[in-house]
Amino acid sequence: MYLIVVALKDVAMEFGWPRAVPSFAFSLQFIGSGFGGVLMGYILDRFGFAIPALIGSVMIGCGAMLVSGIDSAWQLYAIYGVMFGLAGQGSLAAPAMANIARWYDTGRGRAVGIVSSGQALAGIVWPPIFGLVMSAVGWRDMFFWFGVFALCMMLPLCLIVRHKPPSFVGAKIGPLAGEASHSQSPAKELPITNAALQIRLCCAIFGCCVAMALPLGHLVAFVTDRGYPIQNAVQVLSVMLMAAFVSRAVLIGVISDRIGGLRALFFFSIVQATTLATFTVVHDLLSLYILAVAFGFGYGGLFPIYSVVIRDHMPINEIGRRTGVIFLFGAVAMGFGSWMGGYLFDRTGSYTLPFLIGAGFNLVNLGIVTHLIYRLRYFLPGRKAPNFT
Repeated sequence: MYLIVVALKDVAMEFGWPRAVPSFAFSLQFIGSGFGGVLMGYILDRFGFAIPALIGSVMIGCGAMLVSGIDSAWQLYAIYGVMFGLAGQGSLAAPAMANIARWYDTGRGRAVGIVSSGQALAGIVWPPIFGLVMSAVGWRDMFFWFGVFALCMMLPLCLIVRHKPPSFVGAKIGPLAGEASHSQSPAKELPITNAALQIRLCCAIFGCCVAMALPLGHLVAFVTDRGYPIQNAVQVLSVMLMAAFVSRAVLIGVISDRIGGLRALFFFSIVQATTLATFTVVHDLLSLYILAVAFGFGYGGLFPIYSVVIRDHMPINEIGRRTGVIFLFGAVAMGFGSWMGGYLFDRTGSYTLPFLIGAGFNLVNLGIVTHLIYRLRYFLPGRKAPNFT
């Protein structure tokens, strides 16, 4: 997913496109992955993770090689929407986190965090490599050889993830899975239906993901617009993603396994909204590095924590499909946020307005999460649920 982020300016300049064109391709990747995640969620619930993993591996590798030969915008859009998005990331993002959540009845926050940290770890490793390779051989060869590498590495790994999780017959569903008070169906216990909770989570993830997409899709361009070279820009992105890796590998488990998924979601959302707004007033390189770290801690925990919330409060046998639907809204929001950043930059010549609008969307997310924490306050860690029967 970081290929087009690093190559955004070079691709636009070669074809004489506005930045909105490669930004929209980046958007289509997320939008396509949302729809793919719903489909693959049903496949995951029935057959396990092996099929989605195989499809995603083939599509990402072949898609990257095809991008190296594009000569028009529609080709870029088709590859990013279908191969990278629908069948690629759609097979590997939401299904992977939903799959690991099914394997654990306790400590699921740590498990989800470790799995989701892979994408952030990739962001630490790959952007500097992409920057060096692109400077040496150009963006086309960079895409092609990444595709070859992806096929060689990802296809064998599909054999490892082919196993199905253990069947938790009578598994307890709730933030404190070991307590007897959470052993009944959430539909009978919670003061909110599964459908109503899912709708609220869909709206919440839309708000936070619009904000999340802006630095992810435009940070390299944003830093170079501040007057710094491409290598500094990709280093800022890598530092942000390193912080996101730490957030996912460590903080998600530490925080959510102690205070619950919803409260952890509120914490990460506060951090993201604050740092995104602060980007608009910062110019020196050291401050950009510091802000990138803070934003990485916030955004890194946000997307995967929804898997923990779903597992905390919804039936275990529906995790794949419900995660897919909620992540669909997040994917559409990521696509919208990335496109909005490029569109408003082309209109205003600055990222100030899109970053502030993104922070506004993040505030909507905070309002919804606050409402859910209040509604489910008796079902969060540290509180004993009343008997509603």
